[in-house]
Amino acid sequence: MSILILQITIKQWDKSQRTDKHVEKRAKIPEEYAIAFPPAFHLFQDRCIVDQHCDDLLSDRLTYRLDGEGKIKFDRFQVCTNTKTIEYTGNPISQKAFRKVGSIDNNWIKCKYEWRYSVYKNDYYYWLYEEVSVNVISMMTLDKNIFLNSTPSTLFKG
Repeated sequence: MSILILQITIKQWDKSQRTDKHVEKRAKIPEEYAIAFPPAFHLFQDRCIVDQHCDDLLSDRLTYRLDGEGKIKFDRFQVCTNTKTIEYTGNPISQKAFRKVGSIDNNWIKCKYEWRYSVYKNDYYYWLYEEVSVNVISMMTLDKNIFLNSTPSTLFKG
C-alpha cells in the first residue's frame, strides 16, 4: 500500500509587508523540508502524511477530508488515492471543476498559487495576502528527504 505525502508551506503578509525588504525575507523561506514528526502527522488511518509549515494568521484554515471515492480534499486541491493524481480548482468560491495537474505515483509535484483575503479583526478590515506551495507524492516507502534530494517532475502555478 502506498502512502501519500503532502507538504504545505503558507507564507502570509498584510499590505504593510509588501516592500522589497519583506519580499526578500519571504523569498528566503524554504518550500521544501525534510519530513519530521512532529510537526508532520498522519491522517486517514496512516494512509496520508501531512507536513505543514506556515504562517497561520487565519488560524487553522486548512482542513482535510476523505470522501467515499478515495479523494482527499484540502484547500484548492484534491488528490485521488486510486489514480494517484492531483487536481486543482482555482478560486474556491466559483465552484469550478477540478483540473488534473499530474500523476504523483513515485513522482513529486510542486503546486503554487497566490491569493488574498479580506479579514475583519479588531474593528478593522484589511487584506491578507498569501502564497501557498504544496509538494505532493505517493510512494511505497517514506523517504523523509524526498523533497530535498530531488526536483519536482512538474511545477504547477495556479
